[in-house]
Amino acid sequence: MRLTYSGLPTAHVHDIKNKGRDSYDLPLEVQTSDGGVHPCRHCLGAVPEGEPYLILAHRPFDGLNAYTETGPIFLCAGDCAPYAGGDVVPETLVSPTYLVRGYTGDERIKYGTGSVVPRNDIMAYAARVLDDPEIGFVDVRSAMNNCWQGRITRGD
Repeated sequence: MRLTYSGLPTAHVHDIKNKGRDSYDLPLEVQTSDGGVHPCRHCLGAVPEGEPYLILAHRPFDGLNAYTETGPIFLCAGDCAPYAGGDVVPETLVSPTYLVRGYTGDERIKYGTGSVVPRNDIMAYAARVLDDPEIGFVDVRSAMNNCWQGRITRGD
């Protein structure tokens, strides 16, 4: 099975920036990168040192239900290209483990699919979860801070 790892869609990122408000209706925070890893959830790259970035609460779901988690994310303040790594885990995922969890097509957690997975095993674990036809997508989150890191779907 071919998989695709992706960040936030470009149109969604533009909507966030144009609105200037996060999922809690708070204004977006602007910071300047000190060169540390501040991974943009659109390009999935680190914001370069000296460049501005946004901090916001984000809910990466279309609908609302009890399973639509919200967590902090970073975005490049300027325009950036969407992640084009395809089936490759982004280099900005530098922690040893991540929370990887499957969701049904109606954006509900499928119990039994969530696991803390070593970074190098993320795509293999996602493939096993996506073997279940009930699963619509797999989200990757920080195992320590619950920050949304990206989404894995079945490829074309």
